[in-house]
Amino acid sequence: MDEVITTAHGSGGRATGELIAAVFAKAFHDEMDDAAVLSVNGSEKIAMTTDSFVVTPRFYAGGDIGRLAICGTVNDLLMRGAKPAYLTAGFILEEGTKVEELSRAVTSMAETAREAGVTVVAGDTKVVEGHGGSEPQFYINTAGVGLMNGFGDAASVSAAGARPGDAILVSGTMGDHHAAILGARLGLEGTIRSDNAPLVDMVRNLLQAGVRVHTMRDVTRGGLGTVLKELATSSKQVFRIEEEKIPVSPAVKSFAGMLGLDPLYMGNEGKMALIVDEADAELSLQILRASKYGENAARIGKVEAPVADTPEGSVILTTAIGGLRSIDVLQDEGLPRIC
Repeated sequence: MDEVITTAHGSGGRATGELIAAVFAKAFHDEMDDAAVLSVNGSEKIAMTTDSFVVTPRFYAGGDIGRLAICGTVNDLLMRGAKPAYLTAGFILEEGTKVEELSRAVTSMAETAREAGVTVVAGDTKVVEGHGGSEPQFYINTAGVGLMNGFGDAASVSAAGARPGDAILVSGTMGDHHAAILGARLGLEGTIRSDNAPLVDMVRNLLQAGVRVHTMRDVTRGGLGTVLKELATSSKQVFRIEEEKIPVSPAVKSFAGMLGLDPLYMGNEGKMALIVDEADAELSLQILRASKYGENAARIGKVEAPVADTPEGSVILTTAIGGLRSIDVLQDEGLPRIC
């Protein structure tokens, strides 16, 4: 563990995990899910989560920091099978922040909250000194509360829920948000847009249809590779995935190839990986593809029990040319900062 904090500790990859283990897990309850499930009055259960957003630039093709803040928090609640209900919003503003930009982001938050069916019920504002010479920044922190079983039985949805024989699905193309942010920072104009989206429709329809969803995780920092490695480790199973089945748009594939990026480690802000009972795989794909944000959903692999040469927590990728590649969590900073 490094003696000082670096930007790598915010990457969502190995350095982030080391920071959590060395500092936060020692002081607080450590849970690997996107939201904590809590009991109220002994029986009723809610899900609760919190997140902070520091993206640069704050406005980009397909979204902005305001939409990002709502989607990120709503989706974390959804990944436990909860129905998002209430959010809080805290703003840290540097001196010199333009009121027009702040208002634009807040308006976007309100519009996205209405789309997601949630209410922002409380907030806070702090102003801090700027860094001098650089454009003033503002940051948003959100917390969210969701109702467990608001969409149906979500008791089996957890980071450790994958079982041998399960199907591994993704709800759409990988790397869109990462490419949109990096393209904006490089001044590249093109057709790539962020996939910022609340996943309420998908999760609600899956659970209400009785799909046996064992695990869900939105694919954000660290990308699909990091997410699958964390889920395989939590469930103590082996994940086998196929490179050619992982959906990546032609524009993102070209962008990634030009810059030497691996779409497997490029993040999204409107996609999820989910693991479902094999018997429900085709129904799940039908439901996902019928959603506004899920037309490119695909089955990318399966869950297996660990054996001698593939220990628990392994993620094995079959490459396009038929080779095998062991997938680990993101090792570096994964720039640019995407959320």
